[in-house]
Amino acid sequence: MRQTLIALSISLASIVSVAPDVAAANTWQSDVIGVTQSQLTPQHWLSQVTDETLMSTAQIAAFNKHLIAENEYIVDPLEFVSKLSKKQLKAHILSISEVPKSPRFYPNGSPLTAKHFAKYQANLNLDALAKNNQVAYGMVVKRSVLRTFPTWDRVLNSGLDKDLDRFQESGLFPGDTVAILHESADKKWLLVRAYNYLAWAPKADIAISDKATLSEFKNNDDFLLITGAKVNTAYVPDDSSTSQVQLDMGVRLPLVPAAQVPNLLHGQNTYASHVVQLPTRNEQGQLVIKPALISRSSDVNLGYLPYTQQHLVKQGFKFLGERYGWGHDYNGRDCTGFVGEIYKTFGLLMPRNSGQQGKGEYGINYRFDNSNSEQQKLAIVNKMQVGDLIYIPGHVMMYLGEQDGQPYIIHDVKGLGYNKPDGSFYSSSLNGVSVTPLLPLRLSQTKSYLDRTYNIKRIR
Repeated sequence: MRQTLIALSISLASIVSVAPDVAAANTWQSDVIGVTQSQLTPQHWLSQVTDETLMSTAQIAAFNKHLIAENEYIVDPLEFVSKLSKKQLKAHILSISEVPKSPRFYPNGSPLTAKHFAKYQANLNLDALAKNNQVAYGMVVKRSVLRTFPTWDRVLNSGLDKDLDRFQESGLFPGDTVAILHESADKKWLLVRAYNYLAWAPKADIAISDKATLSEFKNNDDFLLITGAKVNTAYVPDDSSTSQVQLDMGVRLPLVPAAQVPNLLHGQNTYASHVVQLPTRNEQGQLVIKPALISRSSDVNLGYLPYTQQHLVKQGFKFLGERYGWGHDYNGRDCTGFVGEIYKTFGLLMPRNSGQQGKGEYGINYRFDNSNSEQQKLAIVNKMQVGDLIYIPGHVMMYLGEQDGQPYIIHDVKGLGYNKPDGSFYSSSLNGVSVTPLLPLRLSQTKSYLDRTYNIKRIR
């Protein structure tokens, strides 16, 4: 689905060794993964890139329009149908909330039984489906989650890896618009269609509104873009709905028109801050737009960033070291979330899962199958451009540049493994956004990442 349990494999004999002057200070993992302290800085790679604009604003708008029209995984939630038949709505519910064929376990190791799944299925509220079902529309008011079933229960596969909650699907962010299809039996969850996913979200994180209001907010051209990994609104002592709200990379919020900006907001002078329109939810569940402050020292930008190689590198490194979060779990992100949030800062949309991205026809694609030799793949690898996306089953990586003949990548990766000089396979973890060389990576002792690479995609 997203990143599977991937072993990151490095052959020590084939990677760049650590420079003698830093080896003593970098005995941590540099001798294992072939990355120096210098390579863990964006400056190291920026000398290889240009600031040439890769796509104009108009080209990006056309790209997104085409994606929405042609890619089944990307939609405009506000264009979602206003009514669904009982059959249609049930199909949507079961498309995400099916009982898995593989065994599932709770974190304490006890297996889920048919009785456990019956409880989750009952909360799907299928009995409440009418002949015709009205679709509502809303906006996300805080960083939230998308779940397989309407429950917070964490569920694992047979490996009992507690980092991989199999009911966790994806994340939602303030300002995201959603179509609201259904409500759970306990009235705590909503089945929502976001622009690139359909799943269950906590009702308390979604505010209902009319399409005109949502569209005006979403399409406002005078907006502030979050360009840091995470930025918070200013502290407000008497309004928790606008106080220290977390905003992740790619979130865009309309600015309050200059003529309407007060001198003081919640007792704080506004001159040193950006004043944005922040979506909040009232006690009745309706959308209320409130002014909020974001410090001018925060990592933000007025409008989208220019789509350049320099910004691709800089944006990727802002996540360096962040803990891997399956399906945006752990207040982080996974491999596709990492890539998706980077590209959102240019205004570019992406499907949610790696397979949907890698198999999608958008962009420029260099596809491979079992008939392609290693040399044929290397010929394309050697022509990669910074920001190109490399796909293997269940994982995506972003190309950073070349060092001493080795292509390097940055990616959000869980596993760490490599073939030792004696040929034995070592397995451990990275569990975060990491810089690694590409060619020595292996899925197992005998299978390399290059063997499994099925597409290299350039977003143009």
